[in-house]
Amino acid sequence: MTVEVSAWSRVLLLSVGLLAVSVTAQNCSHILQGPNGTIQSPGFPYGYPNYANCTWTITAEEQNRIQLVFQSFALEEDFDVLSIYDGLPQQGNLRTRLTGFQLPAPIVSTGVVLSLWLVSDYAVSAQGFQASYEALPSHTCGNPGRLQNGIQQGTTFSVGDKVRYSCNPGFFLEGHALLTCHASSENSASWDFPLPFCRADDACGGTLRGQSGIISSPHFPLEYGNNADCTWTILAEPGDTIALVFMDFQLEDGYDVLEVAGTEGSSLW
Repeated sequence: MTVEVSAWSRVLLLSVGLLAVSVTAQNCSHILQGPNGTIQSPGFPYGYPNYANCTWTITAEEQNRIQLVFQSFALEEDFDVLSIYDGLPQQGNLRTRLTGFQLPAPIVSTGVVLSLWLVSDYAVSAQGFQASYEALPSHTCGNPGRLQNGIQQGTTFSVGDKVRYSCNPGFFLEGHALLTCHASSENSASWDFPLPFCRADDACGGTLRGQSGIISSPHFPLEYGNNADCTWTILAEPGDTIALVFMDFQLEDGYDVLEVAGTEGSSLW
């Protein structure tokens, strides 16, 4: 995971509710083909079963890739997990692991196969997930996704196209406002930056997952407020390390502090 960081803020607390369901274990396996379709967790939207073990393998035609877009996502955080594989569901193909209640950004495969694997534990459940998939030609990046509490400008997603994001009043943008679709190889294209997100003016911090992302202080590049107190937690896959690259940094010397701490060793102030 590569994370670009810029400073400091205030803690955001999230309160979420879980659905307790009483259903039997369920194993399922799905092979999906065709230009598009919809995937739902078993029992959606009324709750998936405990001990669920389900896979979905999507295959597109040659020279195409697959875009996965989530419409709804709610899994018991850290205990029930949806793993996404760039290819067949094998450890070497693991793309990301999704859990919790935040709607994931769209995911685009690098090849003609994309797989999902849902595993739930023995106790608490949640609503589950729904996602749509679509085969993409090699010259398009696919829709990078819409922002909650934000606005997307741009309706074409081929190489050279640009998409601009802004936030509704009361929210500020974290990340890059302008994304450009670039040809990343002869048969592939990708956006130059991750999808940004809109954060409430009086909120900061949170838990971050995924292969890369952006962290910035509230209102950056404008000044952050007084009495800020923010914590960001970045989670990587087991065995991975996290690279933190500062693109800009300016705090009041001697009074405002950013602490960087890992799971081992001492903190860096």
